[in-house]
Formats: sequence, structure tokens, C-alpha cells
Amino acid sequence: MNKIIFFAIFCFSLFGCVDNSSDSLQREQQEKILAEATAQTGMPSIKNFRERKLLKDILELRDQEGLATYTYLVSEQTGKVGQLVCQSIGYGIPAATQYTSPQKDAFYTTSSTEHVVLPQADPNGLFSPSSAEGTWVMCLDEKKGKTVPVYIEPRVIVSPFELN
Repeated sequence: MNKIIFFAIFCFSLFGCVDNSSDSLQREQQEKILAEATAQTGMPSIKNFRERKLLKDILELRDQEGLATYTYLVSEQTGKVGQLVCQSIGYGIPAATQYTSPQKDAFYTTSSTEHVVLPQADPNGLFSPSSAEGTWVMCLDEKKGKTVPVYIEPRVIVSPFELN
């Protein structure tokens, strides 16, 4: 008897989950189109991976301890290098950067194969925006002889050498 109940539940779960929504149909059609495009074109013949190597170099250079930089405002009128804000350490961090993942899986629904994703708070209990104009820069406070975080709203340029 238990096997019959289990089989009935199993069959219902398989056939009761069919999603005939327009989104589901479009998703299936898009997948078929992309599969055909991939079959016809294949992947690019990348041999040197130069861009990947450059990005690796950039990430490693950004990770150097005590990386001395200079932070400048960008002129709103010309878009060029403007006033020096400060000597800084490292590169600016966009204000919308989050320390933890901005989303978390809540649970899987029983009526579809998709899962529900909810926003997740940062460690300080706040929910960061998905975008922001500001930049956090670790500026050298010459009076105190240490670096302090400075929040800057205008666009900035951070460079490892002084700009003219």
C-alpha cells in the first residue's frame, strides 16, 4: 500500500509541475535557439588568453599590501583629471560593493523547478543598493599619519602615480 501511495505522489509531482506559462515557453524556445547557434558557430578559438592573463595581473596588483595611490576628482565639465583629493592606499571601492552575497536562496517551491531568491543583509544588518554613485577611498590623513575611509560622490580617478 505504501508503495502505491509513494508512486502516486511521485507521478503527481512529475506531471503536476508542468509550467505552461509564456515565460516558460519562451525560455524553452530561447534555449533551442542558443543550442542551434552554438552548434553552428562553436566557441571562439582563443589560444593566448591575453585578456584573462591581464585581468589576473590587475587583480594581483590590486591585492598588494600598502599599494600607494593618488585619488583625483573627475571634472564634471570636461571629464578630465581634476583636483587631487588625497594620497591614498589601494583603489577606490564602489559604494554598492557588498561584503557578502546580496542574495540568498530561500527555498525551493514544489510547483516548479525554480527557486526563490531573497535579498540578504550585509554583516552590519543593512541592505546595500544594487548601484550607487559614490566611492570609498582610503585616504592618507597626514595630520594623524594614518589612512581613513573617505566617501566621495563625484566620479574619481585613482592612479598608482601622480597625474598632471
